[in-house]
Amino acid sequence: MAKQAKQPPGQNGFKYKPQFGVIIICPDETAQQRAFETLKSSGHKVRVVCV
Repeated sequence: MAKQAKQPPGQNGFKYKPQFGVIIICPDETAQQRAFETLKSSGHKVRVVCV
């Protein structure tokens, strides 16, 4: 993976930091909770999203 060049903050002071993620489509809330707990216990930073 190539190292990205540091960029100065924007005019409003915001410093952009790239993030990468994976979306897992779950059939129901129970499966979502199970996937969340599995990933969290594996040391991943996880967030719950419902749409």
